[in-house]
Amino acid sequence: MGSLALGYGLACYLAFLASFAYLVGFVGDFGVPRSVSAGSAGRPGTALLVDLALLALFGLQHSLMARPGFKRAWARIVPPALERSTYVLCSSLALVLLFRCWRTLPGTVWNFQSPVLRLAAWAGFGAGIALALVSTFLISHADLFGLRQVWFRFRRRPYREPEFRLSAVYARTRHPLMLGFLVTFWSAPTMSAGRLLFALGCTCYILAGTHCEERDLLRTLGPGYARYRREVPRFFPIPWKRR
Repeated sequence: MGSLALGYGLACYLAFLASFAYLVGFVGDFGVPRSVSAGSAGRPGTALLVDLALLALFGLQHSLMARPGFKRAWARIVPPALERSTYVLCSSLALVLLFRCWRTLPGTVWNFQSPVLRLAAWAGFGAGIALALVSTFLISHADLFGLRQVWFRFRRRPYREPEFRLSAVYARTRHPLMLGFLVTFWSAPTMSAGRLLFALGCTCYILAGTHCEERDLLRTLGPGYARYRREVPRFFPIPWKRR
């Protein structure tokens, strides 16, 4: 069973890598056959409803499966060592469905003509992706994507949650991973109507998701996390505030 669990965890991680790579091209409108601004066309009203449904489905899956109550119920079906990998797999499949069924919306909100502004937007896009990726390694990349859990299962060792250490990034912002995604979604040299809808939908999900996550952390960690939340901004760091 340990070998099967390890193989399953690796397969789920590969699914994440593929979906994340496609997400970069999908949002940035490059290198993929269907992007947020160039996909299946249709009536604007129908396209809007389809896109909103896809965003809602991804948000519900991503947030609901992360709640402690769902995890406890899910543990009756899925072994604890596979819970995180299954979450990663379901999130990847939800993204694939969004990529496949996304409908193009007509219109352009802005289109920077200045080379300086376009370069700045692309720099923000790349910086957001880099921040999101780096943030996963500042906690535990392997644990976040289920690899550590299946490895412990393979080695027949009891699982231990990784110790959280307050790095320089987490001392400035409580959610650097989500901040990276926000910067990526909104750093657009050309903001189409479809990308605007995607950015707005993901922003709403991030605001709601981080609120639910912090509520769970307060119940789990108590006063320590409450003090951390008072002292560190949720997203945007304050450069002049020394920690």
